Amino acid sequence: MKISEASRASGVSARSLRHYEDEGLIVSGRFSNGFRDYCQSTLDRVLVIRSLLESGLPVRLIREVLPRLTDGSDAGADAACAEFLHEVQSYRDRLAARIAILSGQQAALDAYLREARRADL
Repeated sequence: MKISEASRASGVSARSLRHYEDEGLIVSGRFSNGFRDYCQSTLDRVLVIRSLLESGLPVRLIREVLPRLTDGSDAGADAACAEFLHEVQSYRDRLAARIAILSGQQAALDAYLREARRADL
């Protein structure tokens, strides 16, 4: 299917599809006129990519794990998987630290707003 059809079918913009291809996350076929041709397995892969991006994983990590998630490849998976899991854990820990900082800032703002409202009464 053409890029516009693939965009509608996957719910992902044509621009995002091109970006995923540029990043090496997907590969499209080509029609004789040079237009991209997407198959259903590529669209399935796009949905996995979207899910991983929405969870906050950077493209670099997605590129590493994606073949194992979508192709069932086990070659060198133990060592690569351990390294990948370490990187994901590290990413998760940095995210948790950022959340803690933001939660503290939110609590401080809530306290400020409570005090400001009491002063107005």
